[in-house]
Amino acid sequence: MIRLLLLLSAAFVLPAEAAGPLAPAGAPADAFPKPDRPVAEIIAPQWSPEADRDKTGEFETVVEAMRIRPGETVADIGAGSGYYVVRLSPKVGETGRILAEDVMPDYLAALERRVKPFGNVTVVQGEPHDPRLPPASVDAVVLVHMYHEITQPFGLLYNLAASMRPGGRVGILDADTIPSRHGTPPALLRCELKAVGYRETGFHPIPGGAYLAIFEAPAPENLPKPAAIRPCRDTATKR
Repeated sequence: MIRLLLLLSAAFVLPAEAAGPLAPAGAPADAFPKPDRPVAEIIAPQWSPEADRDKTGEFETVVEAMRIRPGETVADIGAGSGYYVVRLSPKVGETGRILAEDVMPDYLAALERRVKPFGNVTVVQGEPHDPRLPPASVDAVVLVHMYHEITQPFGLLYNLAASMRPGGRVGILDADTIPSRHGTPPALLRCELKAVGYRETGFHPIPGGAYLAIFEAPAPENLPKPAAIRPCRDTATKR
């Protein structure tokens, strides 16, 4: 009995094991050009306190602009602490699915613990250039305050496109500032998304100096060859 109690106690203090990838590896990182801009360091699993974000209505703005509906599969790339994950789960309902993807082992383990009560959430371990999501399975994707931290944006966008269903929407929320200040200028974002074949369909200001840019992902057959992608030159970001 004592041995059993000790084992049960250990189960409560050990970190939860993070999920692995949901799909085979896509195109490798070295197939793509490096971005011609700084890449910000990943410093925290959340952008700002959740209560502050709730007060501004950030989540509601994003969900409405992206037309996220019950029954859809939505991926949160760079899910971090799970702010969007736990709020998206009831939005898509029991017939929908949330894929909470990240590349940081500590964040993934914490996500596993936080989303345990949510039966429609799957935690996914991706790579900086590849979210490792199932092909043709996702209706909408959100990347929230993390695009400037992607070391290989062209590879991630290329591999992400293969996981999108026809007409799949990709919403990128970021600060309107340079990457070294943890943001992405809208013009630079548009250029990088266009270089991989994404088409902009919406742009919405977000309180606090941020914005939400929405794109339609290209069909896999319309993706450019990785070697043909050209990085976007923008000297204004190199500060």
